[in-house]
Amino acid sequence: MENEINFIIEWIKNYVKNSGAKGVVIGNSGGKDSATVIALCVKALGKDNVLTVAMPCSSIPKDLEDAKLVASTFGVEMLTVNLSSVYKELSLAIENEINNNLVPLVSINIRPRLRMITLYTIAQQYGYLVAGTGNACESFVGYTTKWGDNACDFNPISEFTVSEVLEIGKVLGVPSEIINKSPNDGLGMGTDEEKLGVTYKEIEEYIATGKVPNKASMEKIEKLHQQSEHKRNQIPVYHRTL
Repeated sequence: MENEINFIIEWIKNYVKNSGAKGVVIGNSGGKDSATVIALCVKALGKDNVLTVAMPCSSIPKDLEDAKLVASTFGVEMLTVNLSSVYKELSLAIENEINNNLVPLVSINIRPRLRMITLYTIAQQYGYLVAGTGNACESFVGYTTKWGDNACDFNPISEFTVSEVLEIGKVLGVPSEIINKSPNDGLGMGTDEEKLGVTYKEIEEYIATGKVPNKASMEKIEKLHQQSEHKRNQIPVYHRTL
């Protein structure tokens, strides 16, 4: 894994250099994925070229404290943009227009989209790229918001499973408090695995072998993968014949 980490660091360094960007912006959620990406980018680019952004949005207060811990651990600057009032105002404006309350999942997905707007605005201001933080397990079952947390300019951990990201994070010195946190997107409605209805361990096993012992879990994983195919592909376009 240490050799792989060196390859990732070199890849980040070359990608950012070739893009002409001055540095990178990373959403700092206080979780293992963003912490690992922050650590990788600091190794590749130096802490002065890595800007992190915490974006509370009617979310768990502890996450902000964890984000501060990650930023201080790797010596990077952290901006805090509180999106709670924007989220509430936008939700209310839409609800008033459609004359109906937004269903919970629809309301939840507004938040990562607001966060991505924030990251790209800051990135453009500084001439930076937005680094993605989604892992392979999340992508495989579509546990990501389209045009939200899956939107980025590059992603150094997208082909690594949850356990592999944890291993990378440990090697790079991500704090144990972050490593040992229960996987949770901080958006409510339970932990990641409760929302998915399967464990990350089962998802990893399916990715590796194409099956899991629990038939119900296997069917769930296959269904989630099929239904989320559109999140992994480019936008379908009509190809003109004239």
